[in-house]
Amino acid sequence: MNHHEEAGISPDETSSISDPFERRRLALARIDDAPFGWHHVRAVVVAGVGFFTDSYDIFAINLAVSMLGVVYWQDAKTGTGKLPSSSDTAIKVATSGGTVIGQLFFGWLADRIGRKRMYGIELMIIILATLAQALSSASRAISITGLLIFWRVIMGIGIGGDYPLSSIITSEFATTKWRGAMMGAVFAMQGIGQFTAAIIALIVTAGFRKSLESFKDVGHCTGACQLAVDKMWRVVIGFGAVPACAALYYRLTIPETPRYTFDVNRDIVKADEDIRAYIKGHPEGHPDDMQCIMVLRNESIEYLAPKASMADFWNHYGNWKNGKVLLGTAGSWFFLDVAFYGLGLNNSIILSAIGWTGGKNVYETFYRNAVGNFILVCAGAIPGYWVTVATVDTIGRKPIQLAGFILLTILFIIIGFAFEPLKHSDNGLLAMYILAQFFNFGPNATTFIVPGECFPTRYRSTSHGISAASGKIGAIIAQCVFGPLVHRGGKKDGSDSPWLNHVMQIFALFMFCGIFTTLLIPETKRKSLEELSGEDYYNNSAFEMTNTDPDKLGESGGPKNPTMTTVQGNGNGN
Repeated sequence: MNHHEEAGISPDETSSISDPFERRRLALARIDDAPFGWHHVRAVVVAGVGFFTDSYDIFAINLAVSMLGVVYWQDAKTGTGKLPSSSDTAIKVATSGGTVIGQLFFGWLADRIGRKRMYGIELMIIILATLAQALSSASRAISITGLLIFWRVIMGIGIGGDYPLSSIITSEFATTKWRGAMMGAVFAMQGIGQFTAAIIALIVTAGFRKSLESFKDVGHCTGACQLAVDKMWRVVIGFGAVPACAALYYRLTIPETPRYTFDVNRDIVKADEDIRAYIKGHPEGHPDDMQCIMVLRNESIEYLAPKASMADFWNHYGNWKNGKVLLGTAGSWFFLDVAFYGLGLNNSIILSAIGWTGGKNVYETFYRNAVGNFILVCAGAIPGYWVTVATVDTIGRKPIQLAGFILLTILFIIIGFAFEPLKHSDNGLLAMYILAQFFNFGPNATTFIVPGECFPTRYRSTSHGISAASGKIGAIIAQCVFGPLVHRGGKKDGSDSPWLNHVMQIFALFMFCGIFTTLLIPETKRKSLEELSGEDYYNNSAFEMTNTDPDKLGESGGPKNPTMTTVQGNGNGN
């Protein structure tokens, strides 16, 4: 029996209820108990396209850097056409640096001025920066490295903004029963983005085949070959703006989440009408303006849940009960991303092991690189994402995150301490790599899902942004510290990785730490956001009523009669 049936009130009758807290409870229950429908699919698709674009843009640069080396670092005399390792690292880390800024800034803004007002702006930033990269060219005053770093920082800010916004909007519109699957499906679009980047690289390589196959290697790719490669990397990067443009209209027209309208704007009437509109597929509700104003001005409603402020933020998270949850989500994401991004250090070795590196000409080199990355994405990452979607609402978030960290600890220990035997076996290292990618299905997705559920509405986006930024700081450490560490004691050109086994051992320690931070987070499976955040005003004493006799309150602090009027006067606020 759902909340409406318990109260004996149909959804269309809530507008006549004078008690604002009862009206809020019934209105939110309409979202929580709603059967899965087209409006849920639309919310997942609109949010998911952003993550598709984010992942595409991040993964595409890994394919494009080899092309950039041919165009801008070509030296036919020495037979080299490779990006310097310092430039390679700087271009890739620039995105992560911008992402940290975007996660913190947009996360705060979404709580400060609203989800709707910010949603779509981050996508505009991504579109602008993506097209700017595709049109960049070096000059005497500035190198291509400097240009790409600048635009990828800007793009990273947009990508960072997408994390808290897409997560929070999806969670606040989702049905309680399938909220985890919906958020997991949004995050799983990262795998589709990686898949598409490899496909686009494959298509453009095939399209310029005639210009490429007459040159034996990238070090001797000149003339028509070099021109073709210059066009190729621009198409690979620039295509990332296409899906973003397609989703922009829907993001700009999405309604404000009712929970934000209820709990931050405290506009009970508007939120109620927005819920009706959302379920019917309309952009937003259109309540009577005078009724909204009267309810907002009614001073008889006093919330114990305070308005957001810096002092309240520190007071809230200064309480260990709340602070440990933020520590758990941020710490888990940090430990996961150190190893998750560090796992990419294995890519060249894995591609070599399965025979998808090099070639007898430039065409084969780029073709094998694209196909090899396509195989790795399909073999491990994509199945892991969708297994999470299938299990997160039945097994639960905490169990699969805990199991994931435990299994990843074991896998990194095996890879680190048995690296040489695995490397020289037929498919041992490949099998361990694919398993490590697959078993990200737990923590890789749940570190995104849980922060979107377990915090109060007034700080939900900020807290998700802090958690996500912690993860990206872990990614930066993996790229800036462990990336160079892999080549310690090796050749100057970085062609070998003598310390890779030790780095894998260090990653095992990070995965082990993730086990303990997981123990700090709550299980959020099939619980309402209000129950998780302590904003269930009827069951958690999160509000008080003025002019109400304490003897009339129930044991939980809510009214014994749930339809008791807290707004003085009639339901129209008069």
